[in-house]
Amino acid sequence: MSTRPAPRVPAPRVDLLSAEGLAEHDVQQVTSLLGRLVDGGAALGWVSAPATAEIGELVERLAAGTVAGEAAAAIARSGDEITGFAFWHRYTRPTFRPHVDIEKVAVAPEAQGRGVGKGLMEALIRAAHRRGTEVITLDLRGDNAAAIGLYESLGFTRYGRLPDFVAVGQERFDTLLYSLDLRR
Repeated sequence: MSTRPAPRVPAPRVDLLSAEGLAEHDVQQVTSLLGRLVDGGAALGWVSAPATAEIGELVERLAAGTVAGEAAAAIARSGDEITGFAFWHRYTRPTFRPHVDIEKVAVAPEAQGRGVGKGLMEALIRAAHRRGTEVITLDLRGDNAAAIGLYESLGFTRYGRLPDFVAVGQERFDTLLYSLDLRR
């Protein structure tokens, strides 16, 4: 039995998307990450892997939205490899303008459990706070215990449940609704 400590895994580097967006090879990495997750059954809103053009357009919209505080995206990297991607959009309805909704949080399977999701979420929370956001909302599939634990550890509270709301083929899953009040 070895007494040597396990090698340290470096903490992921998490950056916010700038108004310049991402280089094409980074867009391809995000597309690959999302595709691998969707193909593996992750609840990200797609039923099949998204195309690079679709993700390129999404990244362009997010980058454009960063200037006015309409959006924020966080990218986690391990070296040159993108291991996580997450983003929020500000609500468009005038009465909801003080609030943002986290729409996607994606972490590479090999990076899960290593602080990538937490780093992405903390970056998005800081960006929302800097933009004067009052409440951050998110929803997730009810069978995602790891994400539930992460969100609750960051102070999110569950405010609702939609039974059997998500349809994946013949399967049905609850949608859980969470919020983080930044006014406190």
